[in-house]
Amino acid sequence: METSALKKGVVDVNALFIANTDADSEAFQCQVVEEDALTLNVQEVGHYTLMWTPTVHNTTARGYTLEDGLLGDEEQPEGLCLAMGFALSEGLIESLADIKSLSVCPDDPKVVQLQLYQPERVKTARKNVTVNSSCGICGPREILEDNALNLPTVADSLRINHGQFAPLMAQMRQGQQIFEQTGGSHAAAIFDQSGQVLAVAEDLGRHNALDKAIGMVLLHRGSVVGCGVVLSSRLSLEMVLKAVRTGLQMLLAVSAPTSLAIEVADKFGVTLCGFVRGRRATVYTHPQRVLGGQPPTGVLS
Repeated sequence: METSALKKGVVDVNALFIANTDADSEAFQCQVVEEDALTLNVQEVGHYTLMWTPTVHNTTARGYTLEDGLLGDEEQPEGLCLAMGFALSEGLIESLADIKSLSVCPDDPKVVQLQLYQPERVKTARKNVTVNSSCGICGPREILEDNALNLPTVADSLRINHGQFAPLMAQMRQGQQIFEQTGGSHAAAIFDQSGQVLAVAEDLGRHNALDKAIGMVLLHRGSVVGCGVVLSSRLSLEMVLKAVRTGLQMLLAVSAPTSLAIEVADKFGVTLCGFVRGRRATVYTHPQRVLGGQPPTGVLS
């Protein structure tokens, strides 16, 4: 097994191909998505080991502070972007102003260290955990009925014509180089009010792809509030929670939503659109943001 020279994030493996039950198997070399571990150490809070796909060779960015900005030569340092997006979407920080420093460990490039100005204010349901590529969350009923996570209602400023859905989806697909080689990764593309794509990220985990894209936008704009995101995955509860925490107002996905995703999106003001394929889409919540595609009165409450 070896990492492909074509692009980091892809690994060459030997396998057997069986064309049908009557044919002999054939040995061949194929490509699979790379899986590695990145540990985020949050000082005085805990650590999080993220199972992710590194897609960039030899990062030169070593850290970030609010005063100095990015420390290094790379525009979008993937590991730092993932750590930054995860910290925001998990509720460890409310904005970049909460970060005292974010840095790659000099002794281990697979460890990112995060220092907060006020770590005692962090209230999180999980710490010292391994977050895998299909991570779940506890207590969905408490989120809906008691707002146990103290989530805000998302603002209502984004408006996008449904005719822009297909071009947005196409731009995300153009960034799916690892998927084209392996068929084993997800992607997320964040867009603004004008329909411009601000960042595209790819990873084996749909959560990581979203966190990476959020981190990329944070580095250059400081916030994703008022933006939307295109996803290659299904719309799960965790993805909606990340949107609510970060201020993303619209989620467009190629696949289906879950019932809890719809309930939480409805409660906290997120527009949820599934089965966005070609000219079609299904809008489940808050259709006012979709221009030219609002349903007849009474279809959605």
